[in-house]
Amino acid sequence: MNHVLCGLSANAALPPELIDRLIAVADADLAAGLADRADLTHAQAVALASRVKESATQLAYAGRLTAADVDPSEQPDAALALLDEGAGSPEWAFLLATDPVLERREKLAACPDLPSDVRETLGADADVRVVAELALGATPTLAARLARHPHAEVRRAVAANEATPPVVLAALLTGEGLPPAQRCLICEREETPFVHEPQCPRPECDLLPGASCDGSHESTVHNTQQTALRNPATPADAAFRFADHPSALLRSALAARPGLPSEVYRRLAVDPVPGVRADLAENPAIGADLIRSLADDRGHDVQRRLAYNPRVPLDVLIRLAAVTKLGAILLPRIAAASPAEVEELAQSPNPAARMLVAERRDLPTGIRDALATDTDAKVVKSIASRPGLSEAQLRAMVDRHGTRVIAKVAANPDASPALLEYLTRHEPPVRRTFREVARHRNATGAALRNCLADAQARPLAAGHPALLPQVIVELLTDTDWQVVQAAAANPSLPLAVMSDLVPQL
Repeated sequence: MNHVLCGLSANAALPPELIDRLIAVADADLAAGLADRADLTHAQAVALASRVKESATQLAYAGRLTAADVDPSEQPDAALALLDEGAGSPEWAFLLATDPVLERREKLAACPDLPSDVRETLGADADVRVVAELALGATPTLAARLARHPHAEVRRAVAANEATPPVVLAALLTGEGLPPAQRCLICEREETPFVHEPQCPRPECDLLPGASCDGSHESTVHNTQQTALRNPATPADAAFRFADHPSALLRSALAARPGLPSEVYRRLAVDPVPGVRADLAENPAIGADLIRSLADDRGHDVQRRLAYNPRVPLDVLIRLAAVTKLGAILLPRIAAASPAEVEELAQSPNPAARMLVAERRDLPTGIRDALATDTDAKVVKSIASRPGLSEAQLRAMVDRHGTRVIAKVAANPDASPALLEYLTRHEPPVRRTFREVARHRNATGAALRNCLADAQARPLAAGHPALLPQVIVELLTDTDWQVVQAAAANPSLPLAVMSDLVPQL
């Protein structure tokens, strides 16, 4: 791979004549970058597709090619891409439905708005993977028919389709009203009874660990039930029968469902498996009594998942924030907090509460400024990257809290060029600061030079348009290919250098 040319292919400042020259020498790697260009003309797209056949699919998905540009017999993958985007000719589907390449028929089966005759052909395909792909997006009528397919894998796909009629989903879940499946992927390949060992020594084997079949296709049936339980179209009265099922995976899928009787949720709240209770904890359908009960549950991930429940009371959420690592994220309940609740949180004596509300980007100016001077570094770290803060406020944060907040300050979109330079000279240095500065729109050439000293920030800095042109040219010979490619893609690379790098026609 020529990393200089690959970088140039993505350079936004590359003039049309140089794009033409690159197209004339393009290989698959170079074509991938060229096909992504926003300024690629239709004529250039056609020329690129002619030069590198593999690029036609990418160009079709990007909207650079039309149906008139594609011959389905010569460019079947590009034709499939246009069909997938709803821009292909319906006649192509008839041709591709009998394509000898399995992957193409499978791809076609996933395309929208196929003619009914084509769906019938795909539904009768000899390879179950094609039929299963069709089932995932089948119409209600076709899904109901495919639910009775003799292959268990097709039924599993029908169970994932939200257009499948509820009565059919209930039958797939319980097995009632459907003839038993005759085969599955496992018994087609292995002599039953068979259990796939977790550390399978066969490199070509693609069966999942633990996959099993004793003639009843039990692991595929189990996967079908799990899929149906996660399908919101499955009737609740069929789903809640699984509250006491021996499989924790099925109980977990049930625990995440809305619309179940409160008694079912209460039973799942005392499930012996923490993962089931964790799925339940994040379910917005559970009531306040269960939320408060689960707040004291020390099972793995239960409290953290509860914090993501949009209906968790604020007092419970504050308590959870003090005992659980939630990360720097705006939680649903905080995002929905009323103005009065925001003010209450910002004035709370509990720093965990102030830290939570500091993640909002729409804070009133007074509250934002008060949090910017908070005595707790974690609160300041949460507010430091919010827009609207002045340079004086940002410098004061660094002066007060130092390395604990410096990277977040560097990520502030309003950080000034002078402040960014100052942050890259901070002692002791904070490595993440260099990465934030290297991608910052206000970074100066001097700040970026400092960022080049950090291995992770170096490629980012190499692609920043504020980097001095002579430095960009020097980086074209860097030992790190990522730096070379980023420098070649830098729009501040001198035009004369670009022209010298592109082969002459």
